[in-house]
Amino acid sequence: MNNLGTDVVVAGAGPTGLMLANELALAGVDVVVLERLHERTGLSKALNLQPRTAEILELRGLLDGAEERSFATVRDGHFAMIPVDYDGWDTRFPFQLGIPQAQVEEYLEERLATQGTKVIRGAEVIDFVQDKDSVSVRYRTDGGVNRLHAKFLVGCDGARSVVRKGLGVDFPGVDGEGFGVVADVLFDKIPDGAQKQWRTMRNIGEPTGATTFKGLIPLGEPGLYRFVYGDRASRPANLRAAVSHDEVRQALLDSYGETATEIRWASQFSDAARQAERYRAGRVLLAGDAAHIHFPAGGQGLNLGVQDAMNLGWKLAATVHGWAGDDLLDTYEAERHPVGAQVLHNVAAQMGLTPRSHSSRALRAVFADLAALPEVSKHLSGMVSGLGIRYPTYGTSHPALGSRLTDEDVATEGGLLRPSTLFREGGFVLLTTTPAHIDAARAHAHAPRLTTQLVMSLPWPATEAVLYRPDGYACWTAPTPTR
Repeated sequence: MNNLGTDVVVAGAGPTGLMLANELALAGVDVVVLERLHERTGLSKALNLQPRTAEILELRGLLDGAEERSFATVRDGHFAMIPVDYDGWDTRFPFQLGIPQAQVEEYLEERLATQGTKVIRGAEVIDFVQDKDSVSVRYRTDGGVNRLHAKFLVGCDGARSVVRKGLGVDFPGVDGEGFGVVADVLFDKIPDGAQKQWRTMRNIGEPTGATTFKGLIPLGEPGLYRFVYGDRASRPANLRAAVSHDEVRQALLDSYGETATEIRWASQFSDAARQAERYRAGRVLLAGDAAHIHFPAGGQGLNLGVQDAMNLGWKLAATVHGWAGDDLLDTYEAERHPVGAQVLHNVAAQMGLTPRSHSSRALRAVFADLAALPEVSKHLSGMVSGLGIRYPTYGTSHPALGSRLTDEDVATEGGLLRPSTLFREGGFVLLTTTPAHIDAARAHAHAPRLTTQLVMSLPWPATEAVLYRPDGYACWTAPTPTR
């Protein structure tokens, strides 16, 4: 058995694990990524990046590469298949990017390699033990059993997480009542009414009965579509069973009166909803689907995990380097557990709008009217996009604190500047009208890296400085001194 050492072991090379590994490597943390699969499957259950995910990728200079691989720009989101607009939000990205999950993973793994970190594939975590100083992780490869000693272990290993089970952390929730199927299908004759290009969530999907639903999303290749169908009130005997191509063809005929010339892949998913009671136990943490699962309503799952990783990455790096005490790492759970709970809550609400009865159909109709109101649409789109997240301010009060960087151009002596460009190295960023606040800001930053930008003014009255965390949320302000 080989005994190796590292700072952090990340279990799982999905979008969450890869984003976290990128963040840690950027901060100079030695990280090892263990992935059970020998190679990427190339399959993509998720198809989108929400606006807030686009913003955090832009902070690291990662968005351009994602946009190059995207096949669509979608101007709105949806809540229970009812479109909601992003226009009410102050963001450079009031849209979803259509990009397959496999492309997100490939891109993040490529970027990770440029930082000198590679994914160890065919490496299945067996178990681990921790003490007050370290975690010892056993994993199996084709060459036998190995052991890694690390300061921390993060489970990003999916809904059936070995790490979460090894911790003994409860995963309460509901098993759900229904199921869905996702399949990529190729048409000779595109069904009537299907979008040729994915530009909006309107007419993408709809209920087909009291509990059944269907949807078609064009995937950028001529004739290729993502077909989704299911029933929220019945479940197959085995949700892990393979979906036959005959079943998919019959569902296409029943739903759209057309069949496919090719079915590239198909998979089932459930409407189970669960959340880990804790995201941290000592030196072991959970993120992504290892921490929360839900029905994919609103296209939130991948995005929730990537945003977990962004929140955790800089905090874990600061703890590893000794820049911060243990209490900073505790704020990961304090901040992200409520966000995960809110997503499960809004997904349950979307499921509640299934038109099962006369009263539920009436409720859905009233809700659709409400969702057309700009204020309601903004509230709903803020939930599904992540733009509405505001973190606790821990006893202080200022309109900027806990809010995300909106990336509006700021005026400097050298001209207009886009603030997101200051976050490329993963450090804290201070926007200030005077150098007088630099030392105070540095005392609040949990890292030696502080990028300071002198600006002509800030958008908040009587404010001379705002300090932003590496994930783009304001964490400290300096008021204008009173005279």
